[in-house]
Amino acid sequence: MRKTAAKLLAAAAIATSVATVASGVAVADPSTLPTLPAAQDIVGVGSDTTQEVLNGLSLGYNAALTAAGDTTSPRLYSWDATGTSPITTKTGATSIARPNGSGAGIGRLENLTSATVDFARSSRGPANGTDQVTDVFVAYAKDAVSWAAKAGGNAPADLTTAQLKDIYTCNKTTWNALNPAWPATTIKPYLPQSASGTRAFFLKALGGAVPLVPGTCVVDGLQENTGTEAALNDNNALVPYSVAHYIGQVYYGHTSPSDNAGPVTIRNINGINPVTTSPSAVITGSFSTSAFGRNVYNVVRSAEWTATDAHGVALQKIFGSNGYICSTAGATILKNYGFLPILTCGITSQPQPPAGS
Repeated sequence: MRKTAAKLLAAAAIATSVATVASGVAVADPSTLPTLPAAQDIVGVGSDTTQEVLNGLSLGYNAALTAAGDTTSPRLYSWDATGTSPITTKTGATSIARPNGSGAGIGRLENLTSATVDFARSSRGPANGTDQVTDVFVAYAKDAVSWAAKAGGNAPADLTTAQLKDIYTCNKTTWNALNPAWPATTIKPYLPQSASGTRAFFLKALGGAVPLVPGTCVVDGLQENTGTEAALNDNNALVPYSVAHYIGQVYYGHTSPSDNAGPVTIRNINGINPVTTSPSAVITGSFSTSAFGRNVYNVVRSAEWTATDAHGVALQKIFGSNGYICSTAGATILKNYGFLPILTCGITSQPQPPAGS
């Protein structure tokens, strides 16, 4: 009787934690905690695109451990891409500049130890010949990248892949050069900062086998997935934008003053609306399977991923195919942040060395 009651209580607590995450309650990064994460905790940095969903997963995972009466397993924490800097990620860690973006997070993972960083959030897959072959990219959800522009501005509702290529190579610099019926005003294309996985993915989606090289009319350096950037309050501006992150912001209330859609709305590519809103907001299936759909990853060190020590067990318990993120509870949180669960959750891929090396 007592054991049954305890199990029911634990299940209720886990359900409550998932419901709390799903309610749109803001989850801040560890800088708001009364104490730093412990030395043994699993701590990540990196992608802007997935910072909010990792905060939600952290809340759910840690609550599930507490509900199960587990007071010893490492907890999960994730530092946002932006905020005060430098940061001390956990007890005893080296103080570092806050990594902003997938590339910056992966770089920290590669150049530091688990005493400071255990995983990197990445909105792109492995870059062969660039990422270290000692990295393991663990897939866990589906996102997509479209483009966004100010509501009521001069940007149309839809652009084709060819038109986006013309814009970002500066081959066409006014709207009416793309379509005579559109305004004769100068287009202002923006890209996220150089470490952004969304930037890298968008340019590859436009360029195909060879990533698109932006033209000189393109302005680099915008903070990604943040519609309140001053430059975007312009009738002629456009920028790539994570569809899942947008859905989380606009439809599920996962926002903060520095992380919200502001005046921009997400737009169509090749006639496909990236967001389906009925019966609930999700990435449109045909858009997620297009060239603009992508998996997102958590990156860990290969040797640690396969280790049988407490650290390796903790990584598998969180990120593995039988871990929390790939569980029913994890899938519920993913969907509430706009991401699509995937059958290959917990499956890994690794970068390959340069050809001929």
